[in-house]
Amino acid sequence: MQAWITQVYLAVKTTNQAYPYLAYGTDWLAFAHLVIALVFVGPLKDPVKNIWVIQFGMIACVMVFPLAFIAGPVRGIPVYWRLIDCCFGIFGIMPLYIVYRNIKKLESMAA
Repeated sequence: MQAWITQVYLAVKTTNQAYPYLAYGTDWLAFAHLVIALVFVGPLKDPVKNIWVIQFGMIACVMVFPLAFIAGPVRGIPVYWRLIDCCFGIFGIMPLYIVYRNIKKLESMAA
């Protein structure tokens, strides 16, 4: 694993030295994360109406798996690293499913 981390470090360092404008893409990636996080305020205000946000999050968690196992080999990502990436899908869907189940209970109580 140390060899992989060293390789990634050197790739980022070399790329930043030669093409510093590429790091601008990571700024937009961070911005996208903040915007997506902001959407999750909706279920706090009206969970039943905004259950789609929770469903969207669950779908995103499931989509981690095909991305990791299709794009991973194409990009030369080691298998153990792809499995670590998949943990984001596993650990992300757990609280979302609990919230989803509780919203469904709220919905049935309101009916």
